[in-house]
Amino acid sequence: MGVEPTRQQLTLAAALARYCSPETPQDSVFILNGYAGTGKTTVIGALVKALPDVGLKAVLLAPTGRAAKVLAAHAAHSASTIHRRIYRHAAPGSPGSAAGLYRIGIAENRSSNTVFIVDEASMIADDPEGSLLTDLLHYVFTGTNCRLILSGDTAQLPPPGSDFSPAMASETFRRIGLHVMRATMTATVRQAATSGILYNATLLRRNLQETPIPLPRLRQRPFADVSAITSEDLLDALSSAYSEHGTIGTLLITRSNSRAVKFNLAIRSQILDYETELAPGEPLMIAKNNYYWTRQVKGMDFIANGDTAIVERIYGTEMRGDVTFADVALRFPDHDITIDTKILLSSLYCEAPALTPRVADDLLHAVTDYPPGSVNPGPVPVVDLRNDTYYNALQVKYAYAVTCHKAQGGQWQSVFVDMAALQPDALTSLDFYRWLYTATTRAVDRLTYISPPEQIID
Repeated sequence: MGVEPTRQQLTLAAALARYCSPETPQDSVFILNGYAGTGKTTVIGALVKALPDVGLKAVLLAPTGRAAKVLAAHAAHSASTIHRRIYRHAAPGSPGSAAGLYRIGIAENRSSNTVFIVDEASMIADDPEGSLLTDLLHYVFTGTNCRLILSGDTAQLPPPGSDFSPAMASETFRRIGLHVMRATMTATVRQAATSGILYNATLLRRNLQETPIPLPRLRQRPFADVSAITSEDLLDALSSAYSEHGTIGTLLITRSNSRAVKFNLAIRSQILDYETELAPGEPLMIAKNNYYWTRQVKGMDFIANGDTAIVERIYGTEMRGDVTFADVALRFPDHDITIDTKILLSSLYCEAPALTPRVADDLLHAVTDYPPGSVNPGPVPVVDLRNDTYYNALQVKYAYAVTCHKAQGGQWQSVFVDMAALQPDALTSLDFYRWLYTATTRAVDRLTYISPPEQIID
């Protein structure tokens, strides 16, 4: 590990050793639930280094590209997205590719004697319509002597539309006949003594275990890495953060897409002095999964909802109907890949997670040349749409301010958490606690709460 392990880390190491041993049934899952700052990733990194000594290999996975990059850095081992590892895709030029069927099934797991380790597992959904968790289990356990470790934090936000994290729940696996081993890390490591970020995260996490949930208490003193500011001080504080960490290393987390749009527009006009709709160098957040633009890109299987991209070049913009598009070169820092692509500028101002029905209807009419508002225009040529660059334009949003779900799985040097105008009855709700804990744990070096209620900040 490189450091003296805590007693809880030693207990975890012993449990992981038992799980990876031949004595444990192969149809077993290990669930590692850990508070922020408990050192669970440090133990995982040590496990990855130790596995070759006992004839085992490690494969590191995460739900998103950003989460995979964070895991790879902590574990000093390559990591990829779950999608890229477990799914087969149509080769460029193949019949499946021509029809737009990019993901064509679960890949064959040819691994043997391999431990699959998945970080940020609380983000994995179990949707009956198409379950990533079910597909992951199928892939892993069709290999030879393969095992699965799911690491996450149940205090974070669950997948959208769910009130719990299915990949972190024992019952999810027991009801399909799998054995479950589990461990929970609660003791923060010594670094937490001087980190206000970890101190507040730990306090929130512990309060979640109480019944009823108490009013949260946030501490900014005596810590150097936590502060609280008013909304009037926000522009100056953001300007300083951009100077120190850049726009890509700074993030504002807010509670709704409509507030994110307002923050983004204010930041662009009042801090960055942008007068155009799009500028080279600014960060964008992907708002919907897209498989179209990576069909012939090596090293990137798809562009994921929540990925961050940097505008490198703007080739031109155009309108089709009521919809505006731009041809740009986007750099994806989590993959170190630049892609020439078409983006949908109309989505930048959308006050919803993805396109509203009205904008989606405008897009469809712009692509198919049906007059807007036409009734029963006839069947849409599905194959043509799947290969149409306009219909498959990336849906993007400005990435200076995002919702907490969009930020989940990533880390930024400086994080601002919008707490203005909170209703008093929301402060002790489970949803708010999870939101605040998840937002707090996105910060690495600096955490700033914006207008927190006076009764919860010291």
